[in-house]
Amino acid sequence: MSTSGDCALPRAMTNAEVAVKGVVLEPFALRALDRLAETIVVGALLGELLLVLANVMARVFFRQSFLWSDEVARLVLSILAFIGGAVAYRRRDHAQVRLILNLVPRRVERVCLALADIIVFFVSGLIGAASIEFIAASWAERTPILQAPAALIALPLPAGMALMAVYAAVRVWREHGRLALIVGALFLAATALAATTYGSWLPALGDDSSIIVALVLFFAAIFAGVPVGFVLLLAAAFYLWTSGAAPLLVLPQTMVAGAGNYILLAVPFFILAGLVMERGGISVRLIRFVHALVGHLRGGLLQVAVVSMYVISGLSGSKPADVAAVGTIMRDEVSARHGAAEGAAVLAVSAIMGETVPPSIAMLIVGSITNVSVAGLFIGGLMPAAVIALCLMALIAFRARRAGAVSAPRAPVRMVARAGFNAILPLLMPGMLLAGILFGLATPTEIAALAVVYGVILAMFVYREMTVAGFLRAVQNTAALTGVLLFIFTAASAFSWVLTIAYLPQRLVDLLAASHANTTIFMIGSIALLIFVGVLLEGLPSLNVLAPLLLPIAVKLGFSGLHFAIVLIIAMGVGGFMPLAGVGFYVCCAVMRCDIEPASRAMLPYLAVVLAGLLIVAFVPWFALALPNHFGFRG
Repeated sequence: MSTSGDCALPRAMTNAEVAVKGVVLEPFALRALDRLAETIVVGALLGELLLVLANVMARVFFRQSFLWSDEVARLVLSILAFIGGAVAYRRRDHAQVRLILNLVPRRVERVCLALADIIVFFVSGLIGAASIEFIAASWAERTPILQAPAALIALPLPAGMALMAVYAAVRVWREHGRLALIVGALFLAATALAATTYGSWLPALGDDSSIIVALVLFFAAIFAGVPVGFVLLLAAAFYLWTSGAAPLLVLPQTMVAGAGNYILLAVPFFILAGLVMERGGISVRLIRFVHALVGHLRGGLLQVAVVSMYVISGLSGSKPADVAAVGTIMRDEVSARHGAAEGAAVLAVSAIMGETVPPSIAMLIVGSITNVSVAGLFIGGLMPAAVIALCLMALIAFRARRAGAVSAPRAPVRMVARAGFNAILPLLMPGMLLAGILFGLATPTEIAALAVVYGVILAMFVYREMTVAGFLRAVQNTAALTGVLLFIFTAASAFSWVLTIAYLPQRLVDLLAASHANTTIFMIGSIALLIFVGVLLEGLPSLNVLAPLLLPIAVKLGFSGLHFAIVLIIAMGVGGFMPLAGVGFYVCCAVMRCDIEPASRAMLPYLAVVLAGLLIVAFVPWFALALPNHFGFRG
């Protein structure tokens, strides 16, 4: 649209003219802000990828490393978590629980959604103000190597919160209008009333009143549809405010510290490798090979889907990327032969199985917040996933036999050989990954960066199915997805710290002492807790909150930390893909283009088998520990 008309406007404009001008300029300003934010996170991601690769080259050829790279990595992770988190919010990628929203009348749903965006605006302002105070208090501190102000690493936090607040304000005004004014006024009135009176009514609830009300607020906000990361921050801030246990600036401090673990850089690199694999023709070659190998089994394409998810999970750490890679390729054939609902159910349970196939983002997160070896988790997760996969394949074959389904003819040897030849280069990727871990050739982050390079070479130069523009789009999508994961991770770090100072771990220990430290009860209770919280918190945050609390208790009771961590990861996957509630389940339904209700009914027998497989892994530690022990990784 030409701007020459704007230049000719008189100084005194009518209200209508001001409104028209606002409509024209606001989208331009927002687009410019969007472009700036996306450029920053994409530039940070690509720059860090190049730095990691350069560090590997320097170590291999010159036997030197860039000691300052860890400090740069912390800044990049902070940018991805906070500015990337804002980009993801703008793109509506933040997870929210819609279990209740889908059941209430449309008018109530609109009120809840307006309240959710208002709470995002409120929390963003609160954390942003606290982060500025934190930066001012820590500005004199210096980084060990570069001697730069340590607070520079925290600067993306207030910038990201400011972006969040702007995006939330725009969404509130555009989507909720007058309703937002009413809901906002009620929210402010309730907040002011609580601020002026909590000293009189809160003590009446007892010594644990602050944490009790914080948890009630947590569940209320979750079911009202507030994005998960902001629910965690809201509950944590409420506890600190009412208990006086620590100042609010502790929240930005723990958030920045939570994003500062170098191993978390493997998360965006593995996600990017998965997207390159999906869009560059790598996945389809693997699935064709799997189809040639097992397509003749009873259950045909469903068997192919299970095995394909196992193989594809060895290339990408992102379950949405895995589901999309397999589901979009097989959707039409599976829907025609078995029905879309059955296909969505098998995709969902296969994704649960794939949570422990390396590389796994869940494993990276557990390794970053506990003392469990990431390499040990990677190698230890292979057999538990295989156990669940075999259980699923047995169920598929049994149901196909009972339904009288006819098996497809076995693929000719020539076809298997051709498909295997085409899959050799893609299969080298997981081989390279495992070899690098087992022989200590590189860190998981470096291996993830090398996987990106290998995937780009295959996609752009060998198969020629990805252009430079396609790669940049994959980087943009990676930055947004990473922003969601890391923002929720940092929020969960703050919430977990609050639970710790509220003495929740000690209370769990006391509860176990009351049950005479029954290991069976503890294991089953931990699985049930992870599934329940995994449904509420979209899977990964449940690990960040509960793993640091439960793992020390498990080790004290005699469990292997590595074995127990793998059990927690599978239980988290069950929660994330639980029918009617888990966010991952909705992704599977969307990929297969089917309704949720029939897919939920179709998933019930598969879910029962996954739970049986989980219990086998939980009470037969050999499946999780045999390979790590063989390769020298002690649990």
